[in-house]
Amino acid sequence: MAQDFAGQTVIVTGAGKGIGRATTAMLAARGAAVVAIARTEADLSSLASATGCRTISADLLDSAAARAAMKEAGTADHLVNCAGTNVLESVIDMTEEGYEAVLGINLRAALICSQEFARARIAAGGGGSILNVTSIAGHRGFPNHLCYAASKAGLEGATRVLAKELGPHGIRVNAVAPGITLTELAAAAWSDPAKSEPMMVRTPMQRFCEVEDVASTIVMMISGDAAMVTGAVMPIDGGFLAV
Repeated sequence: MAQDFAGQTVIVTGAGKGIGRATTAMLAARGAAVVAIARTEADLSSLASATGCRTISADLLDSAAARAAMKEAGTADHLVNCAGTNVLESVIDMTEEGYEAVLGINLRAALICSQEFARARIAAGGGGSILNVTSIAGHRGFPNHLCYAASKAGLEGATRVLAKELGPHGIRVNAVAPGITLTELAAAAWSDPAKSEPMMVRTPMQRFCEVEDVASTIVMMISGDAAMVTGAVMPIDGGFLAV
């Protein structure tokens, strides 16, 4: 079965919460040896107890820490760049601190982790895959998401370059672009009907994503079932971008 990951190692960043946590659990259930990277020790401890994953605590906003974490993780078969953050600021109110936090984690850290993963994989003979988690915010202009949108659109552009350069080494690189996904934080943010209804009206499936919806697509995209898929961005949005 192509989605059986027994004997394979997968690095998941941002594994402590939300999509990253659900992805770690799903991969572990399918036999993967998961290396979970996150900032919060308590999240990692509970995740390790639940899934048996190996954990590395690191603040990926620190470039040196991101490189060190990837080196500690070692050579893996797949990398899922799930670490992300947002600072809600308008165009007029954007701060340098907000910019640095959002672009640093959402884009720079993903590129550093991808670079270190690719170097190790090429040294090991190639093969494997990278999956970047982006967002529909990279495709539509949502208020107060200036830096977030820039980071996610940038990561999609980088995904295509990574796919082009790493393809000859047998390394596939793809992205998934979730819509509103009901993590604990998002569920609270979108509980106001004044905010959620305009989005729901444009969503053919008439619901928002659960973290498992995104995790299952991530698992499919890094599996052998997607062996000829690279350089692609897969929306997971219930049809929002299509209409």
